[in-house]
Amino acid sequence: MNSQKSFNQSYKYYALFVLFLGYVVNFVDRTILSVLLEPIRLELELNDTQLGFLGGLAFALFYTFLGIPIAMLADRRNRVKILGTAMVIWSLMTAVCGMVSGFATLLMARIGVGIGEAGASPPSHSLISDYFPASIRGTALSVYALGIPIGSFIGSAVGGWGADTIGWRYTFFLVGLPGVLVALLVFLTLREPPRGMSDKPDLSNTDEQEAAPNESSTASAPRWQEVASFLWGKKSFRHLSIGAGLHAFVSYGASTWNPPFLSRVHELSLTEIGFWLGAVYFVGAIGTFLGGFLGDQLSDRTGEKRWYFWIPAISLILMVPLQLAAYLADSATTAIYILFPISILAGIYLGPSFAMTQGLVQLRMRAVAAAILLFVLNLIGMGLGPYFVGIGSDLLMPAYGEESIRYALCISVALNGWSAIHFLIGARTLRQDLADTEATLQEAASGRT
Repeated sequence: MNSQKSFNQSYKYYALFVLFLGYVVNFVDRTILSVLLEPIRLELELNDTQLGFLGGLAFALFYTFLGIPIAMLADRRNRVKILGTAMVIWSLMTAVCGMVSGFATLLMARIGVGIGEAGASPPSHSLISDYFPASIRGTALSVYALGIPIGSFIGSAVGGWGADTIGWRYTFFLVGLPGVLVALLVFLTLREPPRGMSDKPDLSNTDEQEAAPNESSTASAPRWQEVASFLWGKKSFRHLSIGAGLHAFVSYGASTWNPPFLSRVHELSLTEIGFWLGAVYFVGAIGTFLGGFLGDQLSDRTGEKRWYFWIPAISLILMVPLQLAAYLADSATTAIYILFPISILAGIYLGPSFAMTQGLVQLRMRAVAAAILLFVLNLIGMGLGPYFVGIGSDLLMPAYGEESIRYALCISVALNGWSAIHFLIGARTLRQDLADTEATLQEAASGRT
């Protein structure tokens, strides 16, 4: 019996929707802190360095380092169960953030959120890569990545309203607990697909396709060191991961500090900030979808896979002058209007980066490959971006006062130009790296027949 028959197109798109919904919850819980930084700062009497640590490094260290062992488990065991369990953990820990008494307890709660969210993307990327073939995988991963702008939109809008209406503590309860309901949806309705289900028939493991999906063998799954060595041997991936990490440094720094920037420099209320930044993040979904979609379309029409690198590079080059204009603008209205196109450009790299990472590895490397990319991206981006912008703001505060955050953000923008260079360099070797992986898969398939 062909196990693919139970995974028709309608079910695959439903599964993608559930995974997207889980990622929305993920980013609501991850980004809610940024909108609440100002009332938290005032009540708990924290400085910008502490806030940057809470919004970045404290979360990212556990998120990134635990991502790899969880991904190893996902390459061996049931990915659906791993995802659902992780979702329960991060949702409950988000609610716990509303019960803290000071910096230390809030730090512990944010670490708990990071531990739970480490189990989100690696199994989800692996599942999507089995649900959808390579020809539309970039688009499917971009749809999944829409959870970032949509989740950020909800987190900003609800966070701003909640901070002004019910207080920051109850706001954490409000956004944390619904994730448990989405976790139940994952447990009860998602099915584990066979590994390699949507790949070329000659490259997938026929025996594994016929096996019960929940009983996959662990013997053929390589160790994370082998996956890291395999990926790092691809020059295109080295530049992809560094480029993505540098851009994430700017993006996470901006998303964490944009609310305090608008509050301190332009004196907007938290409700106004939540509304406008929510709208900015929502519009950013256009770019998140277009990145993978354009990569799929242009590479299919031209036969040139390097579009997956060229598209992010173009978007990053365009972002630099726009970001400087936004942060140096004299009025809140001008700054916010410029943030809309910035938000569109900021998410374009996601789909192409995710798709190429999956395309460069073998079947049982996919979850770990996603975790390795996210390790580099989030350790540099999420971990260091908010933290160093916070440090920069504290250092500049004696000279510039509350406007120090404006100039700290401007300094970080330069890394987007550096990021674009890495994408352009990585494109040079992409075709050869993809061909080498294809040859490795063909050789493995021949050995099984």
